[in-house]
Amino acid sequence: MTELFDALKKVPKKEPKKFFINVQGIEHEVTLEKKLWAKRHGEENLMFKDGEIVVKPTIRKKTQYSTPTQSSKGYFFQNNDIHWPNKIAEGGITWQIERE
Repeated sequence: MTELFDALKKVPKKEPKKFFINVQGIEHEVTLEKKLWAKRHGEENLMFKDGEIVVKPTIRKKTQYSTPTQSSKGYFFQNNDIHWPNKIAEGGITWQIERE
């Protein structure tokens, strides 16, 4: 029985698990909490800033939409309904693109 206890004492201790994430093509060792955070946000959405791993800022797309404006040559509508154009003449309405 003593041989069993001696063999158990000689068994190497298990090292704690290491966690890695890939940020900007470089692999970094992090804690479990940081690994779960990175998985939640997606490793492709992370970057380095001031020595810390942070989420990349999102790029807001600017919307474009057209609005009817008075112009030198444009459409005239029946009963002011834009779905029923009557003619194209001087002083009519055209759609111009406005940006945010």
